[in-house]
Amino acid sequence: MLAPGARTLAYSYIGPEITWPIYRDGTIGQAKKDLQRAANDLDATLANELGGNAWVSVNKAVVTQASAAIPVVPLYLSLLPIAMKKKNLDEGPLEQMRRMFTDFLCTGDAPRLDETRRLRLDDREMRSDVQADVAALWPQVTTENLRQVSAFADFQREFRDLFGFEVEGVDYEQPTETDLNW
Repeated sequence: MLAPGARTLAYSYIGPEITWPIYRDGTIGQAKKDLQRAANDLDATLANELGGNAWVSVNKAVVTQASAAIPVVPLYLSLLPIAMKKKNLDEGPLEQMRRMFTDFLCTGDAPRLDETRRLRLDDREMRSDVQADVAALWPQVTTENLRQVSAFADFQREFRDLFGFEVEGVDYEQPTETDLNW
């Protein structure tokens, strides 16, 4: 059912050291290790049978329902955009996926992979200068100055957008039919 040269890609996240107790050492980290193992096994099968590949793409931190529920990650996601925008490196999920295709998957060459065979779209986020800027902001944040020091309001807006709230261009004052006959 797969075409010759079929490729598959799973998404993952590693993040900075401050998130490692969960993203690397906890249950989520174990699932990520298993994902990499499965991708390697699948890659061997696809390569042998179809000349294909299976990879894991490690992506930049983004606001998701899951990331919002993990301790320290909302604060990190409120500081990261400040550091990345300062260096003109920030990109949203769509821009990141476009870069994945243009810079990694559709170049005419084999994709650039790290030592464990992963595409690293977190390359901008994990730059040492970006992480140093986040680390410098981190101790400045207090309950009282959170909104001044961080982009927490943007984090909250992105989170609400996930559920259809505060979506730009939607007039929430318009009547909505909620009793639909299916």
